[in-house]
Amino acid sequence: MLVYVICYLAAFLADRAGLHWPACLFLAAAACWLYIRDYRKTGNLVHLRGLFSLFWVGGQGIACLKLSRLQVTWSRMTWLCFFLALAGFYLTFEILQKREEKAERGRRTGSRRPVQPLGGISGAGLFGSLTGITAVSLAAFCFEALKLGYIPLLVRGVPHAYSYFHVTGVHYFTVSCVLAPALGVLFFLTDRGRSDRRKRLAAGAAVVVSLLIPVLCVSRFQLIFAVVLAVFAYILWEGSFPLPWAAGIAAALGAVYVVLTIARSHDVAYLNGIFEMKNGSMPIFITQPYMYIANNYENFNYLTEHLEQFAWGMRSLFPLWALTGLKFVMPSLANYPILVNKEELTTVTLFYDAYYDFGAAGVVLLSCLLGAVSYVLVKKLRRMQNPAGYLFYGQMAAYLMLSFFTTWFSNPTTWFYLAVTAAVWIYCSRRRQRG
Repeated sequence: MLVYVICYLAAFLADRAGLHWPACLFLAAAACWLYIRDYRKTGNLVHLRGLFSLFWVGGQGIACLKLSRLQVTWSRMTWLCFFLALAGFYLTFEILQKREEKAERGRRTGSRRPVQPLGGISGAGLFGSLTGITAVSLAAFCFEALKLGYIPLLVRGVPHAYSYFHVTGVHYFTVSCVLAPALGVLFFLTDRGRSDRRKRLAAGAAVVVSLLIPVLCVSRFQLIFAVVLAVFAYILWEGSFPLPWAAGIAAALGAVYVVLTIARSHDVAYLNGIFEMKNGSMPIFITQPYMYIANNYENFNYLTEHLEQFAWGMRSLFPLWALTGLKFVMPSLANYPILVNKEELTTVTLFYDAYYDFGAAGVVLLSCLLGAVSYVLVKKLRRMQNPAGYLFYGQMAAYLMLSFFTTWFSNPTTWFYLAVTAAVWIYCSRRRQRG
């Protein structure tokens, strides 16, 4: 943590002096140090604290490059909040870990209780969960396509075709397909060829269909999210991931990403105009990922400079208003405008709504809460008896990895995913008990 504090202070001073590359390098060094430290201690590639440190601090470093004319010098409050977000998470995790280690030493009587190794769980219920979620998602997608009269992938000249592809209440079931590939990975890892060929083919088909739905929706994010969850599930089970596979998946995702970008009618001129890059000849494969990271931090800074009054919890409770339908009965519950530096660029950080609600105190509260939850998941990881536990862990890992992207926990879709995962947990537990 001391290394982070020193690097953060150096980055702050460099940024204030207009030295953008040094500021970036200081934060990148801190991010890598924090991740490597947790990895060396645990051997866990997807250690939750390590992932959050790497991507939250690393993303901030990328934003410090200031490659777009939309980017400005951040306020002191912004720098403080970004620091508190990491410090609250890190220290909460550390305190709980130290307390557990102390309690463990007190319980020892000469021999340590064995810990269940990764992979030592039953796969009962995974096939039913995989096929069930895929079937429901496909049925919901077909209903939306029939109701709205189009499939986003087949529409041309409409950049925001997917944005309108939503039937209230139904779309949650459509996007639940992102959970299926991870369940498929867990099924094949636990099955190890024991099932008959027809069952394995059905499972493979379900995975393919679940990946095709985001493609048909022209949702690059859902496709990436589904693949990330599947990769995390594999790593959690095996403890590693083959580099050739990683390269192959990255290449395939890159190709599909380009195709979906074209299908959404987002050409180079359109995107460069939106992002307002200082270098007009910057390749789009650099511009687009850069702005999808960097401008989220800019939007947080815009919030700190333009927010007139706090929402006192109303923003963070939006999932309650949305999932219960109260937002339609009382629209004022959700009538809090998003404050961003450009209308088209609405992605924000994980802590955007926390600050919107309670300022810096909200950032600290959320970061400490996430640190505590992450500690519990890391602690339980090696003793998990239910395969759905890996799906819970994988989702948290994805949310922390993409902490620069959106306000995950004030997004109703996130809670819908968690509810579906809870249902999978219950189903797998009952199947396991039946033998």
